Amino acid sequence: MAFAAIVALIAAGCTAPEVPTPTPTPTPTPAPFTWNLPPGFPLPAVPAENPMTQEKVELGRRLFHDPRLSGNASQSCASCHVRSHGFADPRAASIGSTGEPTQRNAPGLANAMYYSSFTWSSRLLLKFEQQMLIPMFSEAPIELGLTGREAEALQRLRDDARYPELFAAAFPQDVDPFSIANVIDAIANFLRTMVAGNTPWHRAIYQGDDAALSESARRGAELFFSERLECHHCHGGFHFSQATRHDGTVFDEFAFHNIGLYNVDGQGAYPTSDTGLQQFTGNADDMGKFRAPSLINVAVTAPYFHDGSAATLDEVLDIYAAGGRVIESGPNAGDGRANPHKSGFVRGFTLSEQERADVIEFLNALTDEEFLSDSRFSNPFESQP
Repeated sequence: MAFAAIVALIAAGCTAPEVPTPTPTPTPTPAPFTWNLPPGFPLPAVPAENPMTQEKVELGRRLFHDPRLSGNASQSCASCHVRSHGFADPRAASIGSTGEPTQRNAPGLANAMYYSSFTWSSRLLLKFEQQMLIPMFSEAPIELGLTGREAEALQRLRDDARYPELFAAAFPQDVDPFSIANVIDAIANFLRTMVAGNTPWHRAIYQGDDAALSESARRGAELFFSERLECHHCHGGFHFSQATRHDGTVFDEFAFHNIGLYNVDGQGAYPTSDTGLQQFTGNADDMGKFRAPSLINVAVTAPYFHDGSAATLDEVLDIYAAGGRVIESGPNAGDGRANPHKSGFVRGFTLSEQERADVIEFLNALTDEEFLSDSRFSNPFESQP
């Protein structure tokens, strides 16, 4: 109604008709995520500030595979965490979006939500939401290269016809849900769904399927868990890593070990490019210590160690059997067996040909084939026109 008409009504002793108040559109509530964990697996620890919802998981899946989330739109998280390799990098060291090499191999993501800390050698990064800041914003080396280009990357997402609805559904309380913080929260939700627990080993031990495990794998397991080989001290439990945290954990256990890969100065030094935990603590005793990785899907996540310096599981066994690695020549030459910082569990051992085959068979039995082909983790862009 025009202003003049309202004035005329008032002058005539009438009141203006009531203008109905529009009913606000209710904000849809995101659906809580329902865990469907394998037998024997505890609930993951989820930060209270980033609860799991199905909407965030679905958004995070797309963002994980979307190269537009890098500074130059050339690389996604999945570029270094390759699905067919158990979401690990088949290269010894990952390459950033500008072609700059990193120092480390990107490890597999199966059950990564159960780690007590993230990255190979930091005690400070205790959840995905913290860890992701490194590949996104690191400048030495550049990985995704988002520093200074955040607004540009977010605009690329806004321009995609699918993202406005997905962001609004995942973060309905936000007037503008397009933010780097929400991107991180969504990807973290997705990563926490990457549960692998249907390996032959888990089916035999946790589900009572005796036929799932071959006799050779059983013999290999006996060796793996024996005091002769000592493997289980660092790679134990349902997660096959001592560095494990979950919803019921009373205290966080940080497991960093020097396994005698290097001894470049004869006094225990690792290459200056990556000294492991010592880089963060400054403690000489932490030289060359790295987190004990999970062994789930280890048979498909080669190469091995923090720097991808072992190409095969046989090579890994050779190093442990020798009690460390000897490098005869080159800038990293040295006898890792004599490293004074080496873990006491890396003592060396001997294996017969059959025993070696049995240990390898056991490690192969830690592969979850269902996880590797699970469509919930697949690239959603591959099926699009």
